[in-house]
Amino acid sequence: MPLQNRVDPFGAIHAVPDRGLFTGNRGVIHDPATRTLLSRRWTTRAWIVCECAFGNQRREVMGKNSRSGGAGWTELFFLDEVTALAAGHRPCFYCRRERALSFARCFAGGKGRRAAAPEMDARLHKERRASGGAVIPLEPVQLPALPEGTMVESAGRAYALRGGRLLPWAFTGYGAPGGTDRSPGPFTLITPPSTVAALASGYRPVWHDTARS
Repeated sequence: MPLQNRVDPFGAIHAVPDRGLFTGNRGVIHDPATRTLLSRRWTTRAWIVCECAFGNQRREVMGKNSRSGGAGWTELFFLDEVTALAAGHRPCFYCRRERALSFARCFAGGKGRRAAAPEMDARLHKERRASGGAVIPLEPVQLPALPEGTMVESAGRAYALRGGRLLPWAFTGYGAPGGTDRSPGPFTLITPPSTVAALASGYRPVWHDTARS
């Protein structure tokens, strides 16, 4: 049975076989004895997205990985960075430092300033769906103005905007794109507004290969 550690764009955590391109965490939210999730879905506001391979580090997924023999952080997995950003995570300053610095500059508006991690975490925690952020309705006419990499929802399904088209999301990858003028609608915004602003300021997330098919 797959472990319950795959994250969808809404920030919910599922047990599915497909791992994706990135890992990340929200603190310790699992029991290492059973390798199952606890009732809580975060223990910190710092929700990050990390590289699956970094240096010579090896971990037992959802096991005992801290130096003291405890749980360590709970490994979560994302189809791609677009998905992780939609769920309210941000790049890790440790294993993805250059990407994190770029995101922090774009988060601050790309005007020479760099947002600090606590500032980003506080804003994202108020905005992301999985930590109680508001559901923001969108009119179809607003879709073309959203930056590439934004994710939106219609009828419970997530779509990513790329090249002026909507790509339906799944744990296995993206489906065939459809034009925003032939969209199912009505829509709501999934990606936190502050992250949408960072995308608009020039941050370029990593896409799954199926987005280019």
